[in-house]
Amino acid sequence: MHEAVESLVQRIAGMKRPGLIKELRSLDCNFPIDFSDEFLQTVSIERLRHIILAASLHTRTVQTG
Repeated sequence: MHEAVESLVQRIAGMKRPGLIKELRSLDCNFPIDFSDEFLQTVSIERLRHIILAASLHTRTVQTG
């Protein structure tokens, strides 16, 4: 699992804003992700990466139980 998380972190770190937004919009979460387009366009890229990483890790944890 450690390698999978490291791979996820590296992939997210290499993404630019359009790819990050697409990734966030495509996450299959068990909770609503309701960020406005304006927020996603203006939030710092580091914060956006953090949001996606947190949501991705939460989703993986829920799916693997």
